[in-house]
Amino acid sequence: MRLVLQLVARLLLIVALCLGAATVWATFEAYRSVDRATAASAQRVAQALQALYWHELLLRSSRAREHLLPVPEWRTLDTMKLISPGVCVEFQPAVAFEKPLCGQSEGLGKTPPRWFASIVPIFLGSHAEVVRPVSPRAAAAGTVVATPDAAAAISLAWEYILNVIDVALLMAAAIALLASLAIAHTLAPARAIVTALQRMARGHYRTKLPRFRSMELAMIGGAVGELGTRLEEATEQRAALTRRLIEIRDDERRALARELHDEFGQNLAAILAFADTIETASAKQNREDGIAQDARMISQATHHLMASLRDALKRLRNPLPEELGLEASLVNLVDSWRSQSAARPTIQLDLRGDLTDISGPAATTAYRVAQECLTNALRHGAAREISLRVERRAGEDDALLIRVEDDGGGDAERVARSAGFGLTGIRERVAAAGGSLSILPARGGLSVAATIPLAA
Repeated sequence: MRLVLQLVARLLLIVALCLGAATVWATFEAYRSVDRATAASAQRVAQALQALYWHELLLRSSRAREHLLPVPEWRTLDTMKLISPGVCVEFQPAVAFEKPLCGQSEGLGKTPPRWFASIVPIFLGSHAEVVRPVSPRAAAAGTVVATPDAAAAISLAWEYILNVIDVALLMAAAIALLASLAIAHTLAPARAIVTALQRMARGHYRTKLPRFRSMELAMIGGAVGELGTRLEEATEQRAALTRRLIEIRDDERRALARELHDEFGQNLAAILAFADTIETASAKQNREDGIAQDARMISQATHHLMASLRDALKRLRNPLPEELGLEASLVNLVDSWRSQSAARPTIQLDLRGDLTDISGPAATTAYRVAQECLTNALRHGAAREISLRVERRAGEDDALLIRVEDDGGGDAERVARSAGFGLTGIRERVAAAGGSLSILPARGGLSVAATIPLAA
């Protein structure tokens, strides 16, 4: 999952938790606001009745009269204004058949759902009535009892929640949108870092990154740049070391070829001469003891050894590209394989582009790759047709492409993981030349492709 989506998801989760907390707080606050409204209504009505009590007491000019009650006119419109909606107030001791004086409750808030009306009282409890004395100094003046309407309280709480939720949802959506845009903008430079790492994976180690404003991204960019520099230096050192090892190996091969030619070649020639002499002498003496036949067998074995030695010397001596050029050496390589046996599979040679000016290590590497791939296809597979294609890609990507395909079956993954000497050798040569090697499945067989940059 992308980091931007993860951060946005976490942000939405935090917003949802905050929204839930705000909903719980709004429910509690709205539900308990009825208790505060009940207490305030009782206090206001008590103060109004206290003023009425003392006014009546003064008019009657009798301070000692007991159970002096306010006149029934206390149930007036002015008193109604002092009572909050959803609260009922009564005066005690009450007159017979007297009903509580209630504030306006019809149309108060929206009708809450049943689950809300049943859950809220369970968790937040019920509302208590509020009792206030009309006069603290005269207990006989009576008391004011304010009782909240439970249904009205729940309706008020539900309406308050709906109002708060609307605003909260709008703010949450705005916060989530703006924060998501801010997060996406902040993490946008990460794409440049990923692109640089991908280019480094393809071999372009010196990838310049833009300057980042964020300190953390700037540190990552600096680390990526330093890593690319060190990778390029290590690659150059490894390529130089590989080229040197290849040069040493080629020198050793040439030295071994000289030793084989000088020592084994002369000894084999001497053995062949001795065998011919023995055979000639035996023929002149007309002897029937089988010496002539043994001499002929020695001559045949010597000829076979000399042919094998010549093949070994061809592989050990300097490659043909240094003498004939790349194009002629490839033609000679294919012709030599074709001429060895008529039962060999068909080898098709496809040369494209201008190959005349390709020389040096690039030509040698291309020849060795083609030679090794043809050898593996002919010796280790049951191919009926082998295709060798050498193409020069001109332009900005001046490179040489060598591709060998066969229909002899084979597992591309197993061959790619192989640590054989021949495949390891061409890998080293291609890497030293700054190129790349790939082994992929083809129609009925394998496809080995090497790319050698000529600019390097």
